[in-house]
Amino acid sequence: MKQGATKILALVSDLLFTVKINEAAKRNGMQIDYVKNDDDFLARLHEKPAPKLVIMDLNISSASPVELIEKIKGQEETKAISVLGYVSHIQGDLKVKAQEAGADAVLARSAFSQNLVQILKRHSGMP
Repeated sequence: MKQGATKILALVSDLLFTVKINEAAKRNGMQIDYVKNDDDFLARLHEKPAPKLVIMDLNISSASPVELIEKIKGQEETKAISVLGYVSHIQGDLKVKAQEAGADAVLARSAFSQNLVQILKRHSGMP
């Protein structure tokens, strides 16, 4: 990892979103670590340096995003990490569950994709 680079942890399996996130992160000098399941996610969450931002595909089938959000926000050492989820616009119930679990923002997939560069800057604390 580059010195001073912002670390982002991404629970994403969709190749299209992986490519888009990589491009946006590269433009902003950020490092993305991808994970696909709960165990890998929790292991990476506690690595040093800690991630500044967590991105979650709330529809990922290989993990439990809502429960992971609860774990992040329920632990003193990780609760300050910004959590950003994205979901299909028709899944209002899942959006509400993620927000209740503590997600800092939950966006429709289309809005997330269109505004990714600005979203990464804002939620990772970059100017």
